[in-house]
Amino acid sequence: MIYQSTHEMILDDVFLDLSGFISGVNLLLKVEGFNPAGSIKMKAAVGLLEDAEDRGLLGPGGHVIESSSGNLGIALSSVCAARGYRFTCVVDPNTSAHSIALMRAYGAEVVSVDRRDSNGGYLQSRIDYIHRRIAGDPELVWPNQYANPANPRAHYERTAAAIVKQGLDVDYLFVGAGTTGTLMGCVAYFRENSPQTKVIAVDTVGSVTFGNPPGRRHIPGLGTSRRPEILDPEQIGNVVMVPEIEAVHMCRLLAAKRGIAAGGSTGSVLAAVERRRAEIPSGARVVAIAPDLGDRYLSTIYDDAWVRERFGAEAAAPSSGSFPPRAQPRVPAQSCRS
Repeated sequence: MIYQSTHEMILDDVFLDLSGFISGVNLLLKVEGFNPAGSIKMKAAVGLLEDAEDRGLLGPGGHVIESSSGNLGIALSSVCAARGYRFTCVVDPNTSAHSIALMRAYGAEVVSVDRRDSNGGYLQSRIDYIHRRIAGDPELVWPNQYANPANPRAHYERTAAAIVKQGLDVDYLFVGAGTTGTLMGCVAYFRENSPQTKVIAVDTVGSVTFGNPPGRRHIPGLGTSRRPEILDPEQIGNVVMVPEIEAVHMCRLLAAKRGIAAGGSTGSVLAAVERRRAEIPSGARVVAIAPDLGDRYLSTIYDDAWVRERFGAEAAAPSSGSFPPRAQPRVPAQSCRS
């Protein structure tokens, strides 16, 4: 197939059968990493930029600025390069050197903000920097992935629709919550087109998105230190909070047992399926969304020294195939309506 632009090269129909990976669970992994930007964020990037173009905010030679922990920054770098826009990405110390190097390869300016916000993260600090830049240069265009309805709309029209199109009769859909664009788009689409499907949100311990206490986090992707405006908690019936050590273990187990390296968000989503395993009836169809692959995490999640420094020696031990690697305190699954 011949494509006219790199951002058209999004494969939305790739599913990996992981039945048996988590005992007793009929599980499919929707793999989102097979596009030039390498993640699900390619769809959000296209949607955000097209929204700005449609509203007359962005034209030839325009300059885009956005906050990102990695994947959206890479996707926007790629799409902006293809469309002739300048792009500035505001990142933080948790963004991998690999991701920053890739953004710069696409011609992006990368600014790292290292001041923590009031909840111990960097998100509000990154946004504050964007406001300062816009005040000094009103021509800058900020798509604002955290508040722009174009973010969930991209996943309503693409990600969720692609799952239903498979005719899988999905009983449970596990979706990670970062900006919550994928989550909110899937919730809306499944409510309308597959109302029997239970959509489970997955967040990381230390994230404040669903009203939990803030804490130190090391893995980019899931979680926030500031609730995104596009999130409507009343639409989310179930949330599973996952400690990062369990995400690390699941990523390493998936690589060792199934030969695919995935990113931290995928590890968290699979850990959430494990946490809910006892509640999933035999024969139920479960789909989990894998936002990206593991190449951007080789110096973090898959690096023994990095893991030992942050989670202890046991966390980096070779996987036995059990879960979790040691007796870890379980954080209860939560409902955001409780």
